[in-house]
Amino acid sequence: MSGYPADLSGHMSDSVKSDGTRRADAQRNRERILRVARDLVREPGELKLNAVAKACGIGQGTLYRHFPTREDLLAEVYRHEVDELVAAASRLLATHEPLDALAAWFDRVAAYARVKRDVFAAVEAATWHDLAAHSLGPIGEAVELLLAAGRSAGSVRADAEARDVIVLISWLSRLDDAELDARGPRLLSILVDGLRAHRP
Repeated sequence: MSGYPADLSGHMSDSVKSDGTRRADAQRNRERILRVARDLVREPGELKLNAVAKACGIGQGTLYRHFPTREDLLAEVYRHEVDELVAAASRLLATHEPLDALAAWFDRVAAYARVKRDVFAAVEAATWHDLAAHSLGPIGEAVELLLAAGRSAGSVRADAEARDVIVLISWLSRLDDAELDARGPRLLSILVDGLRAHRP
């Protein structure tokens, strides 16, 4: 038994299909809102919910159903970015050698740092502390996953710890876009070289 109501022919009823369609539409709207807000938060001035709704092509009521306040939206933009960053670690390890996966993950960290800087600049201090607490554990676990793979492969130095990396990459969110573009790739490359195991 599927648990879904069905008509006599065994097909799902129109009400169930329409409900499923509404849920899928709501999920697409939510994802579109997060994408647009992520882009708009980088622009000068305060992020306005009506500007997000307009850019998404949806009504303000639809946006408010998902995110009742500006802080709710900004917090979810940041959490989504953290989740994407964390998920990237295992995906990269599935297709790259450990040290190459770490380097590619650092490229993703640079994009995350922009979002973190802009969101944290836009939210209240209490929300800032909540978001920081949410991100530190999962990101540290992602770093440890990458480092552990590198240590096992002999390509990452044995004494490297996740906290070392977290401290070293924390400066990224303090740079403006111009300096992050100009200096970020080189500094991350230096960090990768510093984590590389020295061959005897």
